[in-house]
Amino acid sequence: QVQLVESGGGLAQPGGSLGLSCAASGSIFAIYTMAWYRQASGTRRELVATITSGGSSSYADSVKGRFTMSRDKAKNTIYLQMNSLKPEDTALYYCNIVIGGRAYWGQGTQVTVSS
Repeated sequence: QVQLVESGGGLAQPGGSLGLSCAASGSIFAIYTMAWYRQASGTRRELVATITSGGSSSYADSVKGRFTMSRDKAKNTIYLQMNSLKPEDTALYYCNIVIGGRAYWGQGTQVTVSS
């Protein structure tokens, strides 16, 4: 059974930084692409960033140049470093992995950007 647990959300001021982590159970996750999604109140969940098993990352245009996704296979953990935060980055952030056509999600961690 795959379990994902996010941590690190909180409150930041515009222009500030926050870092998120997502710990996965089991070492199998290392061979799969993983992703961060976010969902603001009243909106659809949107893809923020992905990282392949080889460490190649891609980003939504809205966060490109400000967010950095990374992974530590030894720790079964992925990260999302968020810099130059904007109020529109406020959302519930989820990590995600798809295995055998089934999507697994963490419980989400809240990020709020406000002065």
